[in-house]
Amino acid sequence: MTPKSDIRHDEPAAVVGRYERRNTQGAIDRYCPLNAAAYMTHQEKERALIHWILSSGLAPVHDKKLLEVGCGTGGNLLQLIRLGFRPANLVGNDLLTARVEEARERLPAAIQIVESDAVSHELAIGSFDVVLQSTVFSSILDDDFQFRLAQRMWDLVKPGGGILWYDFTFDNPSNPDVKGVSLARIRQLFPQGTVSARRITLAPPLSRLLTRYHPQLYTIANLLPFLRTHLLCWITKND
Repeated sequence: MTPKSDIRHDEPAAVVGRYERRNTQGAIDRYCPLNAAAYMTHQEKERALIHWILSSGLAPVHDKKLLEVGCGTGGNLLQLIRLGFRPANLVGNDLLTARVEEARERLPAAIQIVESDAVSHELAIGSFDVVLQSTVFSSILDDDFQFRLAQRMWDLVKPGGGILWYDFTFDNPSNPDVKGVSLARIRQLFPQGTVSARRITLAPPLSRLLTRYHPQLYTIANLLPFLRTHLLCWITKND
């Protein structure tokens, strides 16, 4: 059996491997913004983010500092700019060099992009109003590394700020490289936080099937909460 410390040490490299296996042409096409399943998911998520901004009291957001852990090619940061965040107040972090390079091409130059694993980067403690993660933790299969990353994110948040979390909550039987993160697990990862959660996003296999016929079938099916597979959480730091 591999010692736990070795698993923890190797987890960032393992995450790189999982993303590389996912980076097939079929996966690229699946997330193309011209794909109906992709843009219906994106639009629903944007409405949920607007609700989060308004209901959390975060507005106005132009003066709020935000870090995205696992920013990928920058899609979420572009979305946040549209919602009022200023590029100079945004920081993206990613482990994969190719994604960092593409993010730097796509995003305004005022956004700082940090290439490293999120546990090891040297950003200042308590310097962000919001730390965002979007489908990062479901790609981390080592429980100890999840705890270390959660603690690092928590340390980076200012008192009165919080963690913005978007990730799926169910395992994918056809993909051993991911693991769903339940609401109970989120509470374990951030025991000092106050968690507000809502379930969004129609199950992707169903979404891809229905939107072949008409995009609005996404909206109809998504009226049933048990068909939604992701959690959007705001985890506030009150101390």
